[in-house]
Amino acid sequence: MSNDLDIDPGRSCVYTRPVRVLVTGGAGYIGSTIATALERAGHVPVILDSLIKGRREFVGDRVFYQGDIADRALLERIVTEQEIDCTIHCAALIVVPDSVRRPYDYYVNNVTKSLELVQTLTELSRPRVVFSSSASIYAFSDRLEVDESSPLHPSSPYGRTKLIMETMLGDLAAASDLRVIMLRYFNPIGSDPDFRSGVYDPVPSHVLGQLVAATEGRIEAFDLTGTDLPTRDGTGLRDYVGVWDLARAHVAAVERFDDVLATEEAPSTVINLGTGSGVTVRELLSTFEQVAGRPVPTREKPGRPGDAVGAYANVDKAHRLLDWRAEQILADGITSALEWSRRRPTLLPDLAPTTAS
Repeated sequence: MSNDLDIDPGRSCVYTRPVRVLVTGGAGYIGSTIATALERAGHVPVILDSLIKGRREFVGDRVFYQGDIADRALLERIVTEQEIDCTIHCAALIVVPDSVRRPYDYYVNNVTKSLELVQTLTELSRPRVVFSSSASIYAFSDRLEVDESSPLHPSSPYGRTKLIMETMLGDLAAASDLRVIMLRYFNPIGSDPDFRSGVYDPVPSHVLGQLVAATEGRIEAFDLTGTDLPTRDGTGLRDYVGVWDLARAHVAAVERFDDVLATEEAPSTVINLGTGSGVTVRELLSTFEQVAGRPVPTREKPGRPGDAVGAYANVDKAHRLLDWRAEQILADGITSALEWSRRRPTLLPDLAPTTAS
């Protein structure tokens, strides 16, 4: 493969120089946290973001290009100017109910533009890609625990875009120089450990963001959606993994990239990123109230379009290939989310929260 990295031959994937990593969506919640983790590991993140959703404040003084991931001329410029070694592709639309309402936008942004991105990178001899995938592609299983070989059946257009991308990337890698590690995220929570970035929507659509908003009076109540599901208490089950833990896993994927694919004897592979345990929404609510020190106004409602029953990750493969395990517990993520919400109005003043009427 072209674009060989400088690796100490006496040790496995220990670099003799900083790795320059293109992070698409690097001004977003997860992408900016990954950039921080790369910097802490001694590498150089190069940010590409359209800022349609991302925040310029999250970029800080990092190398930054504003633009579209499908802009070939811009990608050529970035590769020429920055000598990119690897790409972490985070840029995507991600809200499940929104994808049900606007599937066209999700297929264009998450699939069509991503195809152009990876094809251009391959043609520019920058074929190493770490792809942000999602556990939402898994089919429901009575076991609830899923590993990378478990059946796939996404229940929303968002999830289907991720499954299409995984299939597409696997086909492209088999037919070209493209090499891909696909990381299936479970449910990210929390903030950058230095509180330089976090969830930027004052009223996020995801469950922990809704709990924070209800506690702080920005919405009237937390809507517990779906109470008759086939789980231990009838509410959806998720694997809540700290966003900082996710970011550390991306650093490991970059640093071990060639070794991972050599071990797998394949041009691409998929790896679950989660804690290895499942938490129901009622259990999350209970832990949240303990951490926050007060009850959350709650009302029960039917399930939302596209929502899945849920699952939790078998993370043996991540441990074996990346030497990675989640370190944060659920209470850590909740504490981090509450503290970030307290600080966000100062860091992002145009998103100062309003109180529900």
